[in-house]
Amino acid sequence: MDRRRLVVLVVIAVLVAAFFAFDLGRYLDLGHLQSQRGRLHDLFVAHPWRVGAAFFAVYVAVTGLSLPGAAVLTLVAGAVFGLGWGTVIVSFASTLGAALAFLLARYLARDAVRRRFRGSLERMDGGIRKDGAFYLFTLRLVPVFPFFIINLAMGLTSMRVLVFAFVSQAGMLPGTLVYVNAGTRLGELESLAGILSPALWLSFLLLGVFPLVAKKLVDTLRARRVYRGFRRPRRFDRDLVVIGAGSAGLVSSLIGTTVRARVTLIERDEMGGDCLNTGCVPSKSLIRSAKFLSHVARAGEFGIRRVDADFDFGEIMARVRRNIERIAPHDSVERYEGLGVECVRGEAFIESPFAVRVGDRTITTRNIVIATGAAPFVPPIPGVEGSGALTSETVWGLDRLPARLVVVGGGPIGCELAQCFARFGSRVFQVQTHDRLLPREDPEFSELVAGRLRADGVEVLTGHRAVEFRREGDRKTVACETPDGGRREIEFDDVLLAVGRAPRTKGYGLEELGIETGRGGVVETDDFLATRYPNIFACGDVAGPYQFTHTASHQAWYAAVNALFGGFRRFRVDYSVVPWATFTDPEVARVGLNETEASARGVPFEVTRYGFDDLDRAIADSEAHGMIKVLTPPGRDRILGATIAGEHAGDLLMEFVLAMRHGLGLKKLLGTIHVYPTMAEGARLAAGSWRREHAPERVLRWLERYHRWRRGGG
Repeated sequence: MDRRRLVVLVVIAVLVAAFFAFDLGRYLDLGHLQSQRGRLHDLFVAHPWRVGAAFFAVYVAVTGLSLPGAAVLTLVAGAVFGLGWGTVIVSFASTLGAALAFLLARYLARDAVRRRFRGSLERMDGGIRKDGAFYLFTLRLVPVFPFFIINLAMGLTSMRVLVFAFVSQAGMLPGTLVYVNAGTRLGELESLAGILSPALWLSFLLLGVFPLVAKKLVDTLRARRVYRGFRRPRRFDRDLVVIGAGSAGLVSSLIGTTVRARVTLIERDEMGGDCLNTGCVPSKSLIRSAKFLSHVARAGEFGIRRVDADFDFGEIMARVRRNIERIAPHDSVERYEGLGVECVRGEAFIESPFAVRVGDRTITTRNIVIATGAAPFVPPIPGVEGSGALTSETVWGLDRLPARLVVVGGGPIGCELAQCFARFGSRVFQVQTHDRLLPREDPEFSELVAGRLRADGVEVLTGHRAVEFRREGDRKTVACETPDGGRREIEFDDVLLAVGRAPRTKGYGLEELGIETGRGGVVETDDFLATRYPNIFACGDVAGPYQFTHTASHQAWYAAVNALFGGFRRFRVDYSVVPWATFTDPEVARVGLNETEASARGVPFEVTRYGFDDLDRAIADSEAHGMIKVLTPPGRDRILGATIAGEHAGDLLMEFVLAMRHGLGLKKLLGTIHVYPTMAEGARLAAGSWRREHAPERVLRWLERYHRWRRGGG
């Protein structure tokens, strides 16, 4: 910080400190000012310009320095100056004070904040450039946040000071009128009998009702602005139209029909979406078969001399498809139509915020939920189109085992499938651009998984980037850039692309409606999952920020409830405790912060580890590998996050998820009886490790002396 900024900061700090040190706030107390009202009014009558200017200066100082008392001063302005002059003085003084606070925040803090939070501020500035004036106007009209916070926060953005001042004055004017009017009525109060006057009661009623009226006005203005050019039908065919019958769409439809809304669910492909047909169900079925083979290979660990397994890969894939067929009735048209949902097969196109077209039919609807999911991302690598590349959607059509398989990607899908095919007997090369697998997890868990994959025969090539695919007759190769800048060619029979999933946002009307996509290509929504149109919502993979089946179902509740009942109450989607798991062997499951994230965010933490090599059941099952790692605040047992790597980690994690969701600390887990011998005991033993590290040594020393005294040792 340069010298001039430091001087300004010191001056402000001294003024604020003096305000509190000398208890100057007592002079801004409503009772004190009310007792001086008569004197102030007489002074105003005798010296109107001096008193008005002095009051104006005090008001500017209070708001400019973000001190408490502005609301009381507004009431006093009405009592002393009357409705007309009081409104004029407060309106301009509050605007000038707000602009002063805005400029101080920009001058003192903007550069430092921008250096630390550049990405966040750039996104905020993008929104300010696009819609900042209207957003500021709504904040002023309906004070969701205290005005001083708005002044300081806007100073950190790129908004121009003249725009800030003009919009602030316009937005604060209605509220200023209401408060000054209330002060005027209070000033006219001569006795307790005056409390019963209709004018005073009306003023207080306005104070209470104004925020509700202002919010309704803002909603109306926003709706008129957004829906301009669209005709709203007098009658609607449906209360809710849901586009996409994956996890998010199915749950949204179920909630809608449960509360007796008329719901139409539109799906162009198969009911159940990716999770049932190409994701969770088939992958976990394949993993189970591969794990059985791994146990056959490990027979000696279980005291069995020899076990042979003869299998046909086509039969394994047939089992995968049978499992999909067995689960499919849970998500079927028959089930959902039996529950009251109208299911329509076809391509949906959103013609307007109130109409969705499917084929030749147009359905009018009060609300729309977009739940179109995501598709595997195909990277633009030269030659990829002619490589016959598989994705997590198309790999399930394989009926023969690839002799040589290249897996591009080191995230959860890539790791799970690389391990599976290696266990079936494929020679697997896993190409990962990042310097380690599972980069969202802590390095020790990445290395644990990489070590197990290597033991299963996977050649893990971290720091390698696929740059070109070539096909010459039956010979297919991929060229990779190595960590040292060299080049390596790998010959393969099949290649599986597992480098992420892209939200499905094209082809059903979003572009035509101006519904924008944000970072990662997801549909932009607010905290209530609404798009720029208050009656169009998005949830699941298409909305982000997580691409898990369980978070899609979680979001679906908020989308459906906010769509159907948002006029009465809206619910902000809760991401406070989001678990996930990667179903490699060992499984890796996490909830909350890990060590890498906590360090990056500057969150103070302690780490408690418990290794499964010490757990009786893990030893008995020959699965004594992996660990539980828990983060807590220094000296406290509150759980900031937990990561588990080991057998059934996804199941074991749920005890920590429950504890975090309901504010239970490690001491509560330690005091809970766990069945012996189980893997779940690991949670209690991890809590015990934390307890031992935080044993009250001073108390224990006194107890040692006490017991020695009881034994007669003096």
